[in-house]
Amino acid sequence: MRIIATLLKPLSFVPALLMMYVIFTFSSQTGAESSNLSNKVTESALIVVDHVLDKGWSEEDIQVRVEKYGFYVRKLAHMTEYCILAITISLPLYVYGLRGFPLLLLAGIICVGFAATDEYHQSMVANRGPSITDVGIDSIGALIGITLVRLFSWIALGGDTRRRRRRHRR
Repeated sequence: MRIIATLLKPLSFVPALLMMYVIFTFSSQTGAESSNLSNKVTESALIVVDHVLDKGWSEEDIQVRVEKYGFYVRKLAHMTEYCILAITISLPLYVYGLRGFPLLLLAGIICVGFAATDEYHQSMVANRGPSITDVGIDSIGALIGITLVRLFSWIALGGDTRRRRRRHRR
């Protein structure tokens, strides 16, 4: 059983690789394609808000709000992508035994490095350009993801494992 676990352990990084592929694919869209997708997502979200909160917005009202909130939806999408990427990177690293600051550092370097190279990649796509601000936003999303993994792991293991190990030795 231990041999199977050892052989399967590297596969725990597959979700991270898939997330990197998704991010790369979104970054490969032209400026017009990316903008249209963002506007569709924003419009869909606003239609749901209108329906749930019974606002009674007209189609024109929704389009005005799409223009007003579209930028924020795009930036939230950046944060969300990198939060998910950080989770899919941090969990396997945690399984491999990386904890605390080393986990934060390595997962953070991988995520921020990928964000920077992704922005460089966008500089080669029609009507797109690199943005240091987007790398910062991506980094915030990654930090949130890493923090969630650390928090979830801490809760799942019942708190501070060092203290538990010390108590166990006594």
